[in-house]
Amino acid sequence: MNKEENLINIPFSILDLVPVIEGSSHKRAMENSVALAQHAEKLGYKRFWISEHHNAESLVSSATPLLIGYVAENTKSIRVGSGGVMLPNHAPLIVAEQFGTLATLYPDRIDLGLGRAPGTDQVTAKALRRERMETVNDFPNDVQELQQYFSKTNKNSLVRAIPGDGLEVPLYLLGSSTYSAQLAGALGLPYAFASHFAPTHLHDALGLYHSNFENSKQLTKPYAMACVNAVVADTDEEAEYLATSAKLFMLNIIRNTRSPLPRPVKSMNGLWSPMEEAHVSKMMQYTFIGSQETVRKKLVKFISETRVDEVIVAAQIHNQEARLRSFELLSEIREGV
Repeated sequence: MNKEENLINIPFSILDLVPVIEGSSHKRAMENSVALAQHAEKLGYKRFWISEHHNAESLVSSATPLLIGYVAENTKSIRVGSGGVMLPNHAPLIVAEQFGTLATLYPDRIDLGLGRAPGTDQVTAKALRRERMETVNDFPNDVQELQQYFSKTNKNSLVRAIPGDGLEVPLYLLGSSTYSAQLAGALGLPYAFASHFAPTHLHDALGLYHSNFENSKQLTKPYAMACVNAVVADTDEEAEYLATSAKLFMLNIIRNTRSPLPRPVKSMNGLWSPMEEAHVSKMMQYTFIGSQETVRKKLVKFISETRVDEVIVAAQIHNQEARLRSFELLSEIREGV
C-alpha cells in the first residue's frame, strides 16, 4: 500500500438513522440497529451514532437517548452516542440528565453530538418546543450550559444534573453550514460535518473550524469528522442496484413524501425528473458506491482532500444482510485487506 492509501487508516464510525424498511416494522428497525452496532463492534468501528428525527415515517430515531441505551446495553466496547441531539428541541438540563444517566450506566462509552436544526418540519418543531422562541444566541449558550452541568465545578451550583454532574461527557458539534464550525473551533470541541446530505459548505466549514480553533479542556488540537454515504458490494453493479434505495430515500425527502426505505429497483429511469435527479445527485455528492476497489479510490481522494481525522459512514440499504456486508467490506478497505 502506498503512502497516499495510508491516509485511509483513520477511524471509521457509523451514523444510523434507524430506517424503517418497506414491508417491515418499527421494532425490527430498532433490532436491525442493534445488530448493525454489534457487527460494527466486531469489525473495529470506533463509534455508533444515532440521529434525532421526528414525525418521519421512514425513521424511528425520535427517542434518541432511549435507542442509545438500547444499543449500549447490547454491545460491550464501541462508543455510542447521538449524531446528534437537536439541542433547540430540548432544555439543556434534560439533555444533561439523560446523557449523565447513560454515561453512568455505560462509563467512557457515551458521546453527546449536538445539532441546532429541528430534525423535522416546522410544525412538528413548534410542537416539540411549545412556546420557546429560538434566538441566534440560544445554541452557543445552551452548549455552554451543558458543559457546565457536566463539569466538576458545578457541584456547588443551585441547578445540577444528577446523574451527570462532574462526568464531563464529551461533546461534539454537528453542522451542515459554517455556523457550528466556527462555534466548535471557538469552544475547542470536535466538529462533524453532515456531508452525507448537505455537501455544499464542507470545505469552507472545515477551514473555518481549523482557523478558529482554541485549545480547551476537552481538546488541545482540532478534531474534524465528516459523514459520507457508502454502499459497498462485491461488484460495482450490485452496489449500484442496492444504492437505488438510498436514491429513492433522498427523492422522498425532496418530495416531502417520507415513506419507509424502498426496495431497490433495477433502474431509476422514469422514477424521477431530470431536475429531481440533479437535486439528488447534488445531495449525494459524497456518496461512494461500488466494489471495494472503486470505493477505496473515492475514499482515499476524499480523505486526502479534506484531511479529516475520522470518517463517519451512513448507509441506506434495504436488505439487512447487504447492509451488514457493506460495512464489513468497508472495514476491510480501511484495514487494507
